[in-house]
Amino acid sequence: MKFLIIGDVIGRTGRNALKEFLPSLLKEEQPDLVIANGENSAGGFGITKKVYDELLSLGIDVITSGNHIWDKKEVLKFIDQEERLLRPANYPPSALGRGYGVYTKDNKKIAVINLMGRVFMGIPLDCPFRKFDEIYEELKDTVDYIIVDFHGEATSEKMAFGYYVDGRADIVFGTHSHVPTADEQILPKGTAYITDVGLTGAVHSVIGMKIEEPIQKFITGMPIKYEVATKGFLLNCLIVEIDETETKIKRVKLKKE
Repeated sequence: MKFLIIGDVIGRTGRNALKEFLPSLLKEEQPDLVIANGENSAGGFGITKKVYDELLSLGIDVITSGNHIWDKKEVLKFIDQEERLLRPANYPPSALGRGYGVYTKDNKKIAVINLMGRVFMGIPLDCPFRKFDEIYEELKDTVDYIIVDFHGEATSEKMAFGYYVDGRADIVFGTHSHVPTADEQILPKGTAYITDVGLTGAVHSVIGMKIEEPIQKFITGMPIKYEVATKGFLLNCLIVEIDETETKIKRVKLKKE
């Protein structure tokens, strides 16, 4: 099977980048399942029902998230009903929504698990390593593939997690930093891994936001409202192909100034 994994979609510019690049990418690669991190897809922070429906209409099958999932309070009204929208599974059990889902494609069952790191994230969550163990024990005999979006700040935590689940998860991809890493690889026991897929949004930006505001914040130390950048289109994604004999991984960057 072939999987197309798209990094953090940043606001309207990110959605427009999907419209620019995704149709031809889907035609060329013909993936069986498309996953995108959409926690920043509405105005750069959070997701709304309208934006969620728009992402699905573009050909995305599953939308993962992270620490910004609750930024648009509207999400509280619909996240429980939408099986294709995930929030990190290591939130407390009483949190709304679901941390993983199982999706059927070509008679194969694919589990997508959303987890969030704890290093530098400032949110008191359950241990993502132990949470994976718990979910894995529940799913391991009933699904054909397990894919994990590990949403985290620290590269060391992401890499440690990749090796921890090597041979159990089929794919581990990192999100949150919005900056792609060049370490896509097949780990020793067969798991396809990358520390961060990178953003889908504006070419000229600071992690997807207009350049001036972050510069001013760093210079002055004062709180400043960020706005989504609009200059150029950029799509970062990962393509993983798995068959009975081997796993192939490819990092793709598409850009239009």
